[in-house]
Amino acid sequence: MTRVILVRHGESQVSVGRLVGGPRSCVGLSDLGRLQAERLRDRWSKHPEMEADVVYASQYPRARETGDIVLPALGHSEMVIDANFGEHDPGPICDGLTYDEFERRFGDPDWENDPHGETFPGGETIAAFQLRVGGAVRGLIERHGGGRVVVFCHGGVIDTVLRQSLRTSGTGIFEVWTKNASITEVELVRPGRWRLVRYNDAAHLAGLPASTNSP
Repeated sequence: MTRVILVRHGESQVSVGRLVGGPRSCVGLSDLGRLQAERLRDRWSKHPEMEADVVYASQYPRARETGDIVLPALGHSEMVIDANFGEHDPGPICDGLTYDEFERRFGDPDWENDPHGETFPGGETIAAFQLRVGGAVRGLIERHGGGRVVVFCHGGVIDTVLRQSLRTSGTGIFEVWTKNASITEVELVRPGRWRLVRYNDAAHLAGLPASTNSP
């Protein structure tokens, strides 16, 4: 069986600033985000849960920084950077806008129905994003079949992996709310059959605020 362990990055600076945080504007983790990653590192250092054959991260600074903090607990000294595990790319027009400015200029896009529609003007469609992530997962299986792979990535990537592996609707129907620095794990039991092992495991974050902006 191939096990894929997906770790969402810690809280990011763009999240604190309420910015559309694409690859051009991401500047890494907030102070809380680093603490969240450290909590996960300490958890896996004290209680190892797996032996990772390889560790991946998206190209976004917030994912790479999370991986760099946690990496020693996995017994690895480096990660493979794979841009195909990057978050939904809003494109150069929207990347870095505040959410308020984005809504003022473009309204509230339809995220629920047409995956080929333009949700981010000039950016990646949902369909293109999901195709990219699906290809990234297929690549992992081809390269590391039967192994254990840890991927430091993003909430949208995890949502897509769950929708595709569980063969659910590509958009709408349900919503997942993946916590920062949480663990999600799926395994390929046999070709065409995935098993959801755990979702949103964030026990190591007990006692921390949900976000920097929490009251």
